[in-house]
Amino acid sequence: MTGPASFDLHALRGELSERARALGFDALGVASVDIPEDERHLLKWLSDGFHGEMHYMQRHGLMRSRPQQLHPGTVRVVSARMDYWPAEARDARSVLQDRRLAYVSRYALGRDYHKTLRRALATLAAELQQRIGPFGYRVCVDTAPVLEKALARDAGLGWIGKHTNLIARERGSWFFLGEILTDLPLPVDERAGAHCGSCQACIPACPTGAIVAPWRLDARRCISYLTIEHHSAIPVELRKAIGNRIYGCDDCQLVCPWNKFARAAAHPDFKVRHGLDAAALPELFGWSEPQFEERMRGSAIYRIGYQRWSRNLAVALGNAPSAPEVIRALEARRADPSDMVREHVEWALQQHRSAA
Repeated sequence: MTGPASFDLHALRGELSERARALGFDALGVASVDIPEDERHLLKWLSDGFHGEMHYMQRHGLMRSRPQQLHPGTVRVVSARMDYWPAEARDARSVLQDRRLAYVSRYALGRDYHKTLRRALATLAAELQQRIGPFGYRVCVDTAPVLEKALARDAGLGWIGKHTNLIARERGSWFFLGEILTDLPLPVDERAGAHCGSCQACIPACPTGAIVAPWRLDARRCISYLTIEHHSAIPVELRKAIGNRIYGCDDCQLVCPWNKFARAAAHPDFKVRHGLDAAALPELFGWSEPQFEERMRGSAIYRIGYQRWSRNLAVALGNAPSAPEVIRALEARRADPSDMVREHVEWALQQHRSAA
């Protein structure tokens, strides 16, 4: 008789790591499903309203901290890391300092990571099923309600830094995470220890003061939230601080000393596309909606849509040095069909009138 119960689970655990590396992951770990401390932290974060317009965070209730509710029968979470740092991209700090250019978070310069990781994890699970027979599992990559950083920490893949990102001693934090929820009682790994020490470099580095205390992120002030998850107008009082960041923000990671150990992405999907590592703001703002659809399809950026993309660019153009091409780009869209885009364009033009 064959099946999961007839195999050496310790041996299978070793095989999983080997196959994960072959599929492009740099590390894999296994965690149990019990994270009560993180559940309490989540509930406090929600009660403080730090999730902003991300209503799905509340809607999923405790499912986010209890994987066995998301996929019944789950007793283990297999967590895997994949590096994404695009070594060939224009230096991140130099782009941030040049307000004529658009800054895109380094993770979004290539293809959509959701598909890349999901495909690799699905392959890993399917191969294991061919090896041992049917077992229960579900692949999750970011969009499922899972506390992925807490589970990755318990799987030994790193610790949660004071900026709330996962950090690995040998890799820094420039990596993606994905999970396989499973009913296989695989041996669990040792929880990773924390190594931030007294360092708090990430806290003052946040342009909008979103890291209100160590391990406490108010998403309502976070530029990644404002430019990606926030659907309505960006609060006027935060627009100047956004600078030229049009999709996401990396400042807290750029100052983290552990990122000196970051390694370049090996997967070709994370290579820079469409020159997004240092594109001129007026050029991007001049894209039509069909051009956005064509060029951003297959990118993580695609899901924010043309309207939010335009909103973000209008803010960045308002923060750019005054120049004829900047004013022309803004003037060209004063009659934009979107009320929200028009309002942000007028704000941007007012910034240049005030500076004149």
